[in-house]
Amino acid sequence: MYCPACGTKNDDNAKFCQSCGKSLLPETPAPVPQRPVPNYLVQAILVTIFCCLPFGIVAIVYAAQVNSKLAAGDYNGAMAASNNAKIWSWVSFGLGLAGVIIYAIIAVLGVMAGFRS
Repeated sequence: MYCPACGTKNDDNAKFCQSCGKSLLPETPAPVPQRPVPNYLVQAILVTIFCCLPFGIVAIVYAAQVNSKLAAGDYNGAMAASNNAKIWSWVSFGLGLAGVIIYAIIAVLGVMAGFRS
């Protein structure tokens, strides 16, 4: 085996070059640190309880998939599930907010109609 640094011939089972001391073992790349993946489970549960039940359940399902996909080593799948959980949480929140606003408008219109009669 030849040293990649100085070109000295070494024994095939040598771990270091006998001339320059450089390691002859193949270098393993350092693991690339991945940013943490939020699961949005708390948000999904809150919007399910307070805003919109059907879409909140979809958000809970996606949020529950995040940690299991990370445990299986599927980082891209975990990111996709996290993004879906976030989207469905916001959809549920938006529909719940729209429902409250529509209810308030109808209530105000009903009160105003009661004053006219």
